[in-house]
Amino acid sequence: MASTAETNAIPADADGAATAAQPGVHPVDVHSAVAEHAVELATARKDILRIATAGSVDDGKSTLIGRLLYDSKAIFEDQYEAVARASKGDHVDLALLTDGLRAEREQGITIDVAYRYFATPRRTFILADTPGHVQYTRNMVTGASTADLAIVLVDARKGMVEQSRRHAFLASLLRVPHLVVAVNKMDLVDWSEEVFESIADEFSAFAAKLSVPDLTVVPISALHGDNVVTHSVNTPWYEGPTLLHHLEHVHVASDRNLTDARFPVQYVIRPQTEEHHDYRGYAGTVASGVFRVGDEVTVLPSGLPTTIAGIDGPRGPVDEAFPPMAVTLRLADDLDISRGDLISKPENAPTATQDLDALVCWMTDEPLRPRQRIAVKHTTRTARAMVKELAYRLDVNTLHRDREATELGLNDIGRVRLRVTQPLFVDDYTRNRVTGRFILVDEATNATVGAGMLTPAG
Repeated sequence: MASTAETNAIPADADGAATAAQPGVHPVDVHSAVAEHAVELATARKDILRIATAGSVDDGKSTLIGRLLYDSKAIFEDQYEAVARASKGDHVDLALLTDGLRAEREQGITIDVAYRYFATPRRTFILADTPGHVQYTRNMVTGASTADLAIVLVDARKGMVEQSRRHAFLASLLRVPHLVVAVNKMDLVDWSEEVFESIADEFSAFAAKLSVPDLTVVPISALHGDNVVTHSVNTPWYEGPTLLHHLEHVHVASDRNLTDARFPVQYVIRPQTEEHHDYRGYAGTVASGVFRVGDEVTVLPSGLPTTIAGIDGPRGPVDEAFPPMAVTLRLADDLDISRGDLISKPENAPTATQDLDALVCWMTDEPLRPRQRIAVKHTTRTARAMVKELAYRLDVNTLHRDREATELGLNDIGRVRLRVTQPLFVDDYTRNRVTGRFILVDEATNATVGAGMLTPAG
């Protein structure tokens, strides 16, 4: 595969056509530091779309990802040859590109979350292949927690099943802003428009109960590639976009919260060298909002005001920072700031609270019970907590709330009220997916045992 720098090395005339090098014109050194920096900038500026796939067992999630990787020329020849050798049957099993665990290949299922990366000239994609089995719901939550878009696969022969509803609900619960329903294996129902329309209507009716903001339904065959990258001749009745075309053009920039400025401090940079004797910076990733040099900010929990004196990026000073940039803020005043503190705008600060009311997905065999002690990690801040109350356990298939429940078991979801030992600076998860979420950690084993979303009760 040719690198971006190599493809940019060919001179072009005013009309964009490639021309031979002219006498007296110095060719571009594609290996120079300037050229490499230009390539890095072009890559950094390319829009990134995070995708989570979901669906029931054997709906073809891994095959679809393999098809996207293959048709977008994102795999190398030796990778394809290795998959071809490992495939069983009379066709190349593209699912093996993501299902790498021995147990996954033996059973033909996905167990762990597999991340794959590929790019087109328009956009860079990060794909999370999540498992379909009900006992791996926690893995689905992990994969979808940072996704911009979720693809829920539905087997055209089976229609909507329990896991389809479960994963659609989890996607809406995690506030994934865009949902794509890929009706797979259309070749096994003779490309029936009636079957497709029936599934699309049923899913749309279910999604209406979940307040899904953007829903798209596409008929595909992941095995043969129909409507994945190019339009299929087998679906003349379908006039919508192909799956890849929709992924390339779906608008996600407006999904990011650029209003509420939040900067959790991750690390204090204090080199104390001759060159940077007085340098003091606060490193972290911008959670939301925009920070500019000269902005007035407030440091929490102290509440002390100050001004941004400078912003340093990986390649030097920048004028502004926005999500998901990792930067170092330099402040005009020397304040006592450490990991776990949060920098925000004074007129729009998060809520400081020690009482958390959240929907929790429990991720371990040992159940969660009231009066249990646990650690809460919220952004870069960690605090000890106690479970005050289990309000209800939620049945994600029927959306029924069991208020008689006394515990949350593995993969259960329920509303939990916690009391923490020190204030956390939180926002509603529906407004801010970074400051509105947290994880629960077992203090004895340091294992992540739950994930919480701060959504209002209702």
